[in-house]
Amino acid sequence: MPANRCPNPSCEYFNRALPNNAKVCPWCSTPVGNVVSPTPQPPTQPPPIQQQPSQPPVQYQRPPTDQPNYQAPQQAPIDYSTVYQPRVPYQPTPPVYTPPPQRAPALKLIHSTGREFHLIGEGGYIGRRSQSPGIAPPEIDLTSIPSEGIVSRRHARVDWDWSQNSYMIVDMSTNGIYLNNNPLTPGMQYRLLNGDLLRFGQDNLVNFTIYVV
Repeated sequence: MPANRCPNPSCEYFNRALPNNAKVCPWCSTPVGNVVSPTPQPPTQPPPIQQQPSQPPVQYQRPPTDQPNYQAPQQAPIDYSTVYQPRVPYQPTPPVYTPPPQRAPALKLIHSTGREFHLIGEGGYIGRRSQSPGIAPPEIDLTSIPSEGIVSRRHARVDWDWSQNSYMIVDMSTNGIYLNNNPLTPGMQYRLLNGDLLRFGQDNLVNFTIYVV
């Protein structure tokens, strides 16, 4: 006959042999009887995991206050009135009239024999060519006229004077010059007019008529 055992699982004498005449467990006072080994319980299975419907991934959204604290540097406004300069209308420059260069009139000396002597340019000497080499002849060369010995190498100087608007003659000779039968003072300027009579020396041997054309 099997021994009595305590049927209380929480008792210290649970499933332990007790005296055959014991009617209750001396520890927990639970009525005792023939105890049959408890039927093993199947292991507890965890509840099945319920599949949740798939949710779209949550996208991170920046809070309104989560703004970048970078601020562009402040620039002073540009005053375009000083930057843009209006274009000045093009005004063609009228052509400037340049008058042709003035030229002095021609001076001509006509000898009493009819021979003509012309002044080249606006000034020069009246005289005779030197026999010495290297000396330039005068602009009005009276060499080979009758009584040429009366004429000096540099007998006179004639130049056009724009302020006087005429040719001026200066006596540089040894034998003198007469203008309209009036002797000239050496070194002084005298005007030569068209039709004046010019004489070299005192003997009335070298005579010219002045033409200004």
